[in-house]
Order: sequence, then C-alpha cells, then structure tokens
Amino acid sequence: MTHGSYNLHEVIYKNRNMTAFDYSLDFKTIDFRQHPELYRVGKGEQGVLLVEPYKSEILPYWRFKTPDIAKESSQKIYELFLNYLAAGDFVGADMARKFLQMGYTRSRRYANHKSGRKYKSTPQKVTSPDAQLQARKDILPYEVDAIKAESAAIFKEKWVQAKTDEKYLQLMAKHKQMYEG
Repeated sequence: MTHGSYNLHEVIYKNRNMTAFDYSLDFKTIDFRQHPELYRVGKGEQGVLLVEPYKSEILPYWRFKTPDIAKESSQKIYELFLNYLAAGDFVGADMARKFLQMGYTRSRRYANHKSGRKYKSTPQKVTSPDAQLQARKDILPYEVDAIKAESAAIFKEKWVQAKTDEKYLQLMAKHKQMYEG
C-alpha cells in the first residue's frame, strides 16, 4: 500500500524495532494526549498499563472472564479504537490495540493455565541470565479451559481488525516518521 511517497508497510516493517518503549519516563505526570511525541510503540503490549490518560479510559472496559464478557469488552475497546482513529489520535488507537492484544494473550494464558501463571517461578525475579533461561523452560502443565479459549478468540478477532486497519497503519507510519525516526 503506497501513501504519498512512501509505502506504509515498508515504513512500519523497517521501523518496527527502531525505538524501544521508554520505561524511564515519569508516567505518573505525563499526559500522552498532550505529548504524543514522548510515546514509543515498542513491542507488543509494552506500556499498556502505564500510558495515561488512555489507561484510565480503556482499562475499566477490559474483561475476559467469559465469552459474553469478552465480546462486550472487545467491542467497547474496539469502539474506543475507532473513536481515537476518527480523532487522529494514534497514541489512543495504539493503546486500544494493545488492550485488545492483552485481552487475547491473557485469555490464552488462562485457557492454558488455570492459575494464569505460565511458569513455576517468575523468570523476572531470578538473578542471573542462566537462571532466567532455566525458569522460562520450567512451564506449568497445560490445563485447557475451552471458555477462556473462546474469550481469547473473540479478542484476537478484534485485535487483528485493529492492527490491520488502514487508517491505523497510516497514523503509525506518520507517528514513527515524526517521533521515532
């Protein structure tokens, strides 16, 4: 897909890992709607529970306990995504996309592990890189939960819709060119 003098998919592919999510920012005081230049897309769901005012706007709707709850939740978050796009607010749209992705990943985790815990011990809490690698290999047994798997599928559908939306891709390319290039 070409937009002006650049191909959106090429820009996004080339720049996808250009700037990491900046965890050093003072998230308690920054309003990212007022300062989108400080926002970095990062990878996956990075920053989903940090970036305000979007976290406070989206989090109350994020639920996945049952398929009915997941459907209502994902529809509301997708509606917020579309509203952010209509306002030209890339940061808001990206945060909504991250919440949809997180709905999918958390539902999948609970679908696979009843406790919601994937590992026997928390890899981030071990001290050495070798111990962290070992902790990541020590996965709890799978206990498949079909209800959570259905919730995951519901979120995945909305997440894929969001991350492939043409306007979203255009706003992402513009944001990365302006602030992450």
